[in-house]
Amino acid sequence: MSAAAATTPLPKLNPAITKTQIAAFPATLSRPSTCVRRPISITCSSTTVQTPPPTTASTDRVFNFAAGPATLPENVLLKAQSELYNWRGSGMSVMEMSHRGKEFLSIIQKAESDLRTLLSIPSEYSVLFLQGGATTQFAAIPLNLCKPDDDVDYVITGSWGDKAFKEAAKYCKPRSIWSGKSEKYTKIPSFDALEQTPGAKYLHICANETIHGVEFKDYPNPASENEVLVADMSSNFCSKPVDVSKFGVIYAGAQKNVGPSGVTIVIIRSDLIGNAQPVTPVMLDYKIHADNNSLYNTPPCYGIYMCGLVFEDLVAQGGLSYVEKKNANKAGILYDAIDGSKGFYRCPVEKSVRSLMNVPFTLAKPELEAEFVKEAAKEKMVQLKGHRSVGGMRASIYNAMPLAGVEKLVAFMKDFQARHDG
Repeated sequence: MSAAAATTPLPKLNPAITKTQIAAFPATLSRPSTCVRRPISITCSSTTVQTPPPTTASTDRVFNFAAGPATLPENVLLKAQSELYNWRGSGMSVMEMSHRGKEFLSIIQKAESDLRTLLSIPSEYSVLFLQGGATTQFAAIPLNLCKPDDDVDYVITGSWGDKAFKEAAKYCKPRSIWSGKSEKYTKIPSFDALEQTPGAKYLHICANETIHGVEFKDYPNPASENEVLVADMSSNFCSKPVDVSKFGVIYAGAQKNVGPSGVTIVIIRSDLIGNAQPVTPVMLDYKIHADNNSLYNTPPCYGIYMCGLVFEDLVAQGGLSYVEKKNANKAGILYDAIDGSKGFYRCPVEKSVRSLMNVPFTLAKPELEAEFVKEAAKEKMVQLKGHRSVGGMRASIYNAMPLAGVEKLVAFMKDFQARHDG
């Protein structure tokens, strides 16, 4: 997460023990011959640490268009700031808590409860808070859902789907049943045209490709009732309602839409748990984590706490239907500006599958792209440079990106065009 706000220095401990006070202590302490233990009282003149009052939203913050880690809601950040030193009267920070103590148990249980509410997760699904990022799940999925000789299908609509496919080849027999690579990952296939493999254990998709800006608006059905749909939803997780019951597994890295880096969320149908390959490392075995309620070892406690605050905020906003409308409005404004620029700006993605989260675009004059990024940064709009593999620009406008950020970007784009189009 990028931010220009100045950090508040930690309060200094100043016990202010004077030389006189120090001299008052004997060099040694001896027990009286009667063996009566007398209490020893040591008093410092001042040991009170003042907790800084919560600050209000700062005008010094930038509009952060990074793809991840990404911008978080300001009210969530301010709440976390106010609770950093002493979480709700517990006398300690979340970062200091035992993950098995009652305080943190209440945090992780509340986070799961709110996530279940947001996505209407059925009771027959388990929710796991893990580590390692979504990339770790590229191995965990085949290790837990199939055997080395099993066939699985992958629909490859971008770089992340391709990475998942290549990793699966180490643990099973994946088959790419469609790839958009030849068209530079700008489309999603017709589901009717997919030639799924008979007997495949699962069908894998990346629901939103962060780099290329391609998003599934609906989801394919597996060919047979014994096959399950698996989705990497890292970059559009909790951006809109999803029928969880259509999927066997949903997984997401939290750092794009619902929290900081370090937390991976897995939603898995419970009957799929417990079939891991013998070679599966203990930390990749879903059964281990499900049986221990995500507390087999020390989890990313503070990250889970932050995710919980984001979930709580999304519930308070009115849920994911409301959030989706806000996201569609923001994306519409930006895409309209690109499409209405008479070719000065261009988005290569087919309109029907354009992402509401990640908007890639280029300039008709590529030599101006570096200047565009530099000038935008001076106007406190950062991380607009496209991914190194594709170039151009990319504006990631996740849930927490305010409408004002998109409106400012569009105004800048129009001004930049007026100064360079000719």
